[in-house]
Amino acid sequence: MNTDRVLLSHGGGGRQAGWLIQNYFVDTFQNPALACLDDAAEFTIGNRQVAFTTDSYTVKPIFFPGGNIGTLAVCGTVNDLTAKGAKPVAISAGFIIEEGFLLSDLKTIINSMQDIAGRVPVPIVTGDTKVVKKGEADGIFINTSGVGLVQEGMDISSTHVKIGDDIIVTGTIAEHGLAILNAREHLGFTPEIQSDVAPLSVLLPHLRSFAPHIHAMRDPTRGGLAGILNEIAQSSRVTAEIFEEKIPVRDDVRACCDLLGLDPLYIANEGKMVLWVSESCTEELLNVLRNELGFKNAVCIGKISADPYRPEVPAVSLKTRLGSRRFVPLLEGDPLPRIC
Repeated sequence: MNTDRVLLSHGGGGRQAGWLIQNYFVDTFQNPALACLDDAAEFTIGNRQVAFTTDSYTVKPIFFPGGNIGTLAVCGTVNDLTAKGAKPVAISAGFIIEEGFLLSDLKTIINSMQDIAGRVPVPIVTGDTKVVKKGEADGIFINTSGVGLVQEGMDISSTHVKIGDDIIVTGTIAEHGLAILNAREHLGFTPEIQSDVAPLSVLLPHLRSFAPHIHAMRDPTRGGLAGILNEIAQSSRVTAEIFEEKIPVRDDVRACCDLLGLDPLYIANEGKMVLWVSESCTEELLNVLRNELGFKNAVCIGKISADPYRPEVPAVSLKTRLGSRRFVPLLEGDPLPRIC
């Protein structure tokens, strides 16, 4: 990294973000719970396995098609706990508010947060509010943290993926990032693309019977599907092969990506989960996702394998519709800052 300052790309979920996290935070704080770099840390209190996560939200615009910064904050924390196989039990919410922010907008945001929390359900039990001078923030920033109880039998981590595992995604990708881009830049795409932001805790009760076969789960936010596939490949020292024809992308989303020169693999999602599971349970799990939970576009998009070309280098490869093969690296920069 040829820089002595923090750049926007350090927060984009790509290679530069990974470099910053590893070389500054992980190397300094040094503990095994953090070093896993899962969506939530797991540790033991008494005889219970507990998951804990935190995230800060700076999305611009604050209100976007399908949600707002408040719905994003609660859903993001709930989904990070879910990705660890943990049932959410409590959330905190911290607000940094710029002087002059409309109280009516604040009320809309916190009402949205309570609406999502009530649907999960999980209580928002504590928080903090700071107000800064006009010009010292950009409207409102929110931090949420969450505590959850890891469900019995769940042993989920980015380091547990095995050769032979299938890769399942619960639905179509790239909607959130494009919804934010369309709203921020006033691109005027019609019909308007809606963010997919949603809580995914509904998955947990149905996944318990598959617990021994689920090795990792992640929600593909910053960095998109490509980002988390690369992170898992690095953490578990494996190779992922995905198939272009299997990756679920809505036609309107694909058309917008083609027009803007964007790859949907790298665009953020806020209501999808990716699972790495034993091949033996794939079909049964897909049946549950599609028919019992309503994830009608859930699909197996690829498999974990040993790379015959570079077996010593964890990587992600894509088999195209034409039958060719290309690598899918982490992004160097950030195609769309402040999406969450």
